[in-house]
Amino acid sequence: MGDRDEHYIPGVCNIGKSETKRREQAGWLGVITAVILYSLIVYLNAPRLWRLIIFIPAAIAAIGFLQARMHFCAYFGMRGVFNFSPYAGETETIDQVEFRAADRRRAWLIIIYSAVIGAMVAAAAYYLPP
Repeated sequence: MGDRDEHYIPGVCNIGKSETKRREQAGWLGVITAVILYSLIVYLNAPRLWRLIIFIPAAIAAIGFLQARMHFCAYFGMRGVFNFSPYAGETETIDQVEFRAADRRRAWLIIIYSAVIGAMVAAAAYYLPP
């Protein structure tokens, strides 16, 4: 992706390759957890309402994959930091107020999209036949 992989761009890109990989792994973990949880609920013949709990791992999967795809960490965006080092977890602070505001807007967008996706998956799980 060129510059997006290696440079901070306010409201667009705040993580590099190491952080992007972590977000993708979180996405897969959310998918696996959702599938196992749904299977367990169906296997145990739990009340249909229990299927709505799928919202949590589905939203985690969505936020992981969205962050990886967008090269943007919602948590970092809310905190006003970024990381392009080869090591995950290291951050640098963003001093410019307008950059921090752009990052918060992008972070909220990712959070809202993830919640909507999680709700859609939970609704689908609720209405699927046993």
